[in-house]
Amino acid sequence: MTKQELFENIQRKKSFLCVGLDTDVNKIPEFLFDQSEDPVFEFNKAIIDATAEYCVAYKPNLAFYESLGLPGWDVLERTVDYIRENYPDQFIIADAKRGDIGNTSAMYARTFFGNMNFDAVTVVPYMGEDSVTPFLTYEDKWVILLALTSNKGAYDFQFMKDAETGDRLFEKVLKASLNWGTDENMLYVVGATKAEMLTEIRNIVPEHFLLVPGVGAQGGSLNEVAKYGLNKSCGLLVNSSRQIIYASSENDFAEKAREEALKVQAEMSEILEKAGLIGF
Repeated sequence: MTKQELFENIQRKKSFLCVGLDTDVNKIPEFLFDQSEDPVFEFNKAIIDATAEYCVAYKPNLAFYESLGLPGWDVLERTVDYIRENYPDQFIIADAKRGDIGNTSAMYARTFFGNMNFDAVTVVPYMGEDSVTPFLTYEDKWVILLALTSNKGAYDFQFMKDAETGDRLFEKVLKASLNWGTDENMLYVVGATKAEMLTEIRNIVPEHFLLVPGVGAQGGSLNEVAKYGLNKSCGLLVNSSRQIIYASSENDFAEKAREEALKVQAEMSEILEKAGLIGF
């Protein structure tokens, strides 16, 4: 998917919502285990059918699937295939947080882009350029670099300053990576709980899309993220996982997920209209 196609989809759906498919077997409704031999996939399928109208992206977090062993990988692959077959306009992100020496990264890239047909994969950039560039060799695929995360531990390293330049570590990552890819094949993770930093980040990467987790259950503010992070092509994919997919643990879980996704989409529609990005 190209950057222009992503933006056009955002405009058409009036949404920049990414739904995180962090499917935990300990949290999905118990009745699914009685009704299906494949409860995780049935849960994903129901969530996708209920929310696809209101989002532009899905982000399976691989840890939740890898924890199930081989069956989990099978569910992950079938989930991606289901989205591709039924909702081909969706931007699908492998939240894998990979990153290793070049030949290993090349194998990770082959996994997610060559075999599993994801649009993007999250990558940890701290082993440097050669750990990232193998992912950038695939046409119309995206690397999503971790820049500034929403967790408490972000302060352990990401804000450390370079004694000579004064740049914090996340700023050095942003600046160095501008030599690796472009705003047509690279996004950055910026946590919603760090929304006040978005102005500084936009000074470095004004045209890039940002993947923003932390809205909803983690306490990030959508309006704050939009205030500081929007650009002329929207430039934001805001992820919500638990608030949507676990809105109910009863038979109405899909309906409640749909309602939560609609609430977020309605708020995003208003934000996009006020910014002059839709309604013209």
